[in-house]
Amino acid sequence: MTSDKLDNLVRIGKLKKEPPNADELTGLRRSGLARIDDAERGELAFESRFDLAYNAAHALALYALRRLGYRPMQRYLVFQTLPDTAGLAIGHWRVLAKAHEKRNLSEYEGYLEPDERLLADVVAATHALIAALPEEQVP
Repeated sequence: MTSDKLDNLVRIGKLKKEPPNADELTGLRRSGLARIDDAERGELAFESRFDLAYNAAHALALYALRRLGYRPMQRYLVFQTLPDTAGLAIGHWRVLAKAHEKRNLSEYEGYLEPDERLLADVVAATHALIAALPEEQVP
């Protein structure tokens, strides 16, 4: 999104402006990278791999938004803003939005049907996000 679009989300209360914090950014990046590596460990249960992949994607998407000086007021906005905060293809954020829905079912209703295809797509979208972030900011 252009800063105008992000600022519009500020005006309607979906985002708030907040200067980036170097320690927060470092922690989000480190967490996302560690979790995506662990999500690809096939010996783990599906639920664990899904949680790790989703949380890796969320941490890195939040990183992409926070580095621009914005904080989301709803969790899903980090994914919705990815096409413009990180230049990520719309298809990738749609996969992550679907994963968010699955995550909510798991967290709030205790139901997570194993879907290896969705998990593979979340991992792929997360790797696309890592590749889309400026190189000097993702070691």
